Amino acid sequence: MSLLAKDVVDGFVSPLREEVIDGLTQRPKRLSPRLFYDARGSELFDAICELPEYYVTRTECAILRQYAAEIAGLVGKGCVLIEPGSGSSRKVRLLLPALRPAAYVPIDICAEHLFKAADELRADFRWLEVRPACADFNALPASGEFGGGGRRVVFFPGSTIGNLEPDRASRLLRRLAGLAGGGGGLLVGVDCKKSLGMLHAAYNDAQGITAAFNLNMLTRLNRELAADFDVSRFRHHAFYNQKFGRVEMHLVSAGEQQVEIGGTRIAFAPEESIHTENSYKYTVGEFKLLGRSAGLVPLRVWQDPDRLFSLHYFHVPLEATALRDGRWQGQA
Repeated sequence: MSLLAKDVVDGFVSPLREEVIDGLTQRPKRLSPRLFYDARGSELFDAICELPEYYVTRTECAILRQYAAEIAGLVGKGCVLIEPGSGSSRKVRLLLPALRPAAYVPIDICAEHLFKAADELRADFRWLEVRPACADFNALPASGEFGGGGRRVVFFPGSTIGNLEPDRASRLLRRLAGLAGGGGGLLVGVDCKKSLGMLHAAYNDAQGITAAFNLNMLTRLNRELAADFDVSRFRHHAFYNQKFGRVEMHLVSAGEQQVEIGGTRIAFAPEESIHTENSYKYTVGEFKLLGRSAGLVPLRVWQDPDRLFSLHYFHVPLEATALRDGRWQGQA
């Protein structure tokens, strides 16, 4: 069951509908990228990761394969490994044999995808304790107790951190550090700045899978919030915004039209867009500074030979036991 479907069942559809309507009445219109990940969206994202144009996954996986033993030596065996936004848990498989964590805690918003991946991991790594948690990692409590006892390390691959504006990314790093707790660590994947041609191809693939992924958000809103988007009258548009150092994804209206969501009508002008996602790109130095702004200590960075992607390991200071309202709370 998806997050939106669960909210309908539990009687909490109104806040979600209000969130969507609020986003679509802003200028410019926007929707949260968390709405991408119903079961179909998760399948499409997995397909994106296999595309020849999408360098991110294969490059990060190559880094994980090459440096798994080195990462394990730095992180230490026997930790509780927590992965927010775990999806299919594909990348963690490259770390598990070397890292040998005491437990693995995958967290994902799509329950169907989450529990299927957890069952597959249990079958393939019979020694591993897998504790799946269906949740939106952006709404998790900032508590070092999440995931149980033992030293905790948060694994956050795929450059998901790049989907957030830098100030929000800093706040999320603080929250993830709160999950790890003092003395824990964060292993974060970060996409690097590169040629405009490579970025354009990665987000505008020839097969149209990324376009289908973007448009699926409207199909989901039709199904789960009783909206009436004519999906055929919107098109995918992605481009690199050099001013902000980010790739932007939009859904562009093919003409003047109106959409109804729960009795509210939303007007679209021709070529008006819905901003659905950002993907910020960072130099190694820029991301180290972002980590420091979150109170973290940069320890190590691994990169591929072409410097397309970086994997950062941060230490969470011992005195950082929890996070409340964006500020560290020390030990009592």
